[in-house]
Amino acid sequence: MLELTDSGLYCAAGDFHVDPWQPVPRAVITHAHGDHARWGSGAYLAAAEGERVLRTRLGPDARIQVLAWGEVVEHNGVRISLHPAGHILGSAQIRIEYRGEVWVVSGDYKTEPDPTCSPFEPVRCHTFITESTFGLPIYRWRPQAETFAALREWWRANAEAGRASVIYGYALGKAQRILAGLIDCDIGPIYTHGAVERLTEDYRASGVALPPTRHASTGKKGDFTGALIVAPPSAMGTTWLRRFSPHSDAFASGWMQIRGTRRRRSVDRG
Repeated sequence: MLELTDSGLYCAAGDFHVDPWQPVPRAVITHAHGDHARWGSGAYLAAAEGERVLRTRLGPDARIQVLAWGEVVEHNGVRISLHPAGHILGSAQIRIEYRGEVWVVSGDYKTEPDPTCSPFEPVRCHTFITESTFGLPIYRWRPQAETFAALREWWRANAEAGRASVIYGYALGKAQRILAGLIDCDIGPIYTHGAVERLTEDYRASGVALPPTRHASTGKKGDFTGALIVAPPSAMGTTWLRRFSPHSDAFASGWMQIRGTRRRRSVDRG
């Protein structure tokens, strides 16, 4: 039902692509991360839950049609519905049905609870096309409660020592998941990089509960003592960080399970 082409996964019967690698006439999108949602296609189909973040990523002129979870749209006899993937806000598995056969494209997904998006929904199908970013056996995660307890302990120790705490996480998804895990934390103020703040506003407007944050540009040097600053990895090693000194830094990413990545990133925690 799906074939791999130069533009990515293609459904010939329905004449659409899934997460195409380049502009195509019709694109069905699993989620708004840049390696799945690319600018320039003629029309997009995506989950209603993630419409705001997708619009921010693709721009105001993109033609975006959205579906509620489980809602079915039919194109050229092919039935398409979207089901929660639990990865980030609006992340979807794409269910494709044609002549009694059902395929599901997972996109990125996780089964662990996440308060920033709808939980993963198992979808019965004949063929399941799965992402496997962290499929190797070296990737084993601690319970979320332990990870957030360690994050709070690190932040509190830095605050007591008069340091700011800078944590790097992808601007879309990871940053908001970090924030949601600190919603009842009173160690100090939370500041965000501009790239994080814009998408965090989209999350709030979509109904996701997050703690108060301040744009880092609004703070003066003395304001950051004891604060947590959430920034994208692109901020690492830049002059933007000077305003927070003295500070300790950490990187929130599954890739930090790899010793070489930890060494290259050269952060205090991860």
